[in-house]
Amino acid sequence: MSGAADFLPPELLGGQRPCLLVVDDEPLNVQALYTVFAKDCQVLVATDGESALALCARRQPDLVLLDIGMPGIDGFEVCRRLQAHPSTRGVPVIFVTARDDADAETQGLSCGAVDFIVKPIHPAIVRARVRTHLTLKLQSDLLRQMVFIDGLTGVHNRRFFDERLDAEWGRAMRNRTPLSLLMVDIDHFKRLNDQLGHQAGDQRLRQVAEVLRRCIRRTSDVVARYGGEEFACVLPDSEPDAVMLLGRMIVERVREDIGQLHPDHPSTVSVGVACKPADFDPRHGSFQDLLALADSQLYAAKAAGRNTLRGRVIGQAEALALPSMSLAGN
Repeated sequence: MSGAADFLPPELLGGQRPCLLVVDDEPLNVQALYTVFAKDCQVLVATDGESALALCARRQPDLVLLDIGMPGIDGFEVCRRLQAHPSTRGVPVIFVTARDDADAETQGLSCGAVDFIVKPIHPAIVRARVRTHLTLKLQSDLLRQMVFIDGLTGVHNRRFFDERLDAEWGRAMRNRTPLSLLMVDIDHFKRLNDQLGHQAGDQRLRQVAEVLRRCIRRTSDVVARYGGEEFACVLPDSEPDAVMLLGRMIVERVREDIGQLHPDHPSTVSVGVACKPADFDPRHGSFQDLLALADSQLYAAKAAGRNTLRGRVIGQAEALALPSMSLAGN
């Protein structure tokens, strides 16, 4: 059997195997599908509808192979719920079922499924159909990512940042977990553009974006170009002390790594930090308030002389402690 790189176009894989979720309450059916796809895909298994929905909430698969008749929630309802939720709406669902009547197929496709396969399965046919729908899904994901990428710096753009901050705020409030936000602004950027030209300014933007990518490496974190010479970083499950240390690292890395590329225009950044504690009361603010607080802390860092950071926890008047750091004059 061919490997994953032959199963799907290599440019769509991104170095990872696609993830399939098999949902069936019969062990023999699960084993049959696992055998067909185990060499090409990561195969997850759920034996009932509730478990399938919970698994999809924790880890979004690339495609779901779903039985209809199961204990508890049937496959039709699972498909409806997957299609109704924003985080799983784009996951293709293929029904794999012993029911071969037209009414079942019609109902399944009406629920949002992309295909309908009748048991007993024929491995070659199942592989071909899954390959087709995975290819379409991964191509769609790639196009969606391109819409959300800043063309100059390669990090996410403002549109993606706005949507992600809203989503992460909702998740943090539901799960009672902390959420932090960094605003990063390149100091004296206009002077660099005016004196050395916009190509030098573009180069500086790309360099700072690369520093941020190197400093912020968790898959859950987001680095985005907020606008002009300003970047924003969304950091789920991040406590204030850790975020302040991260802000310090960003200030130092920018100054050390790219600060001397234009000797007459040393590169520094100012950083504003805003944090939502795990026990934050939603009546006292929203993600817009977190963003406004990070922005105000950025301006406080600018007012303090630039090349530094300032931070606060939302709902608290006291400033976060500034980690000890040796900053060159600006």
